[in-house]
Amino acid sequence: MIDSHLHLWELAPDPAGVAPRPYSWLGPQHGGLFRSYGEAEARESLAAAGVGGAVLVQADDTVADTESMLAVADRNAWVLGIVGWIPLDKPSEAELELDRFLGKPAFRGVRHLVHNDSRDDFFELPTVRYSLRMLASHGLAFDVPDAFPRHLGRTVQLARELPELTIVLDHLGKPPLADAAAMDSWRADFRALAELPNTVAKVSGLHLPGVPYTAEALRPLWDEALEAFGPERLMIGGDWPVSTLGAPYGRTLEVLLELAGELTSAERREFLEGTAVRTYGLQRLTDAS
Repeated sequence: MIDSHLHLWELAPDPAGVAPRPYSWLGPQHGGLFRSYGEAEARESLAAAGVGGAVLVQADDTVADTESMLAVADRNAWVLGIVGWIPLDKPSEAELELDRFLGKPAFRGVRHLVHNDSRDDFFELPTVRYSLRMLASHGLAFDVPDAFPRHLGRTVQLARELPELTIVLDHLGKPPLADAAAMDSWRADFRALAELPNTVAKVSGLHLPGVPYTAEALRPLWDEALEAFGPERLMIGGDWPVSTLGAPYGRTLEVLLELAGELTSAERREFLEGTAVRTYGLQRLTDAS
């Protein structure tokens, strides 16, 4: 199994010893997440759950976060790739950083915390479109986090207008499963996105407000995702350590594996490994062994 979505962060106090840097979104209100999560703890968590490798995904819109993940990848064979960050709205700077990061084999994609960005039209900005075309020209994927409600429809537009760009929908777009009316809106955009061949989705980050974290409760989402994307365009993601707010890492994966239990052996391989390998250009664990 390849976990397609795992985070690391090291919190260092600012000069006044007040707040973590550079993860400005993370604070005491996040409970157990408000501490460092490093490579040793991640390695132990993966090993305990029987996971062979993982893709590290950015947790901050800074070059420093990307550099930190690349350093971890250099030291750890279980890191199969990283999804980093470049300043997409500043193409000249983005190109410089991209040229530098492309020298690192682990650098396989880019993400921007668009849900924390005040600009609703971020994906439509000409500067961002220019940078995203650069990503596509280098075969890099673009991850979109927490897309619903502000950005899921815009992600559909982006995928339609940049067919050369592989777009990864993190966490199934954060479906509002406890809100039936909002689910209708999510479902329409989700299905529209799945119709576009340059898109894939991560079954991850599904500790949702007001929803028990059980296979039974999440089955409507799984059925929707499976029908829309098929197992060859879905990938499993643990979203560690964010997911630990809802369940231990092993339990998070157990629920997803229970949902995937209905798949054939070939379909299961796609969900657990094959989709991530194709999307990010990774080495299969079976090849590595």
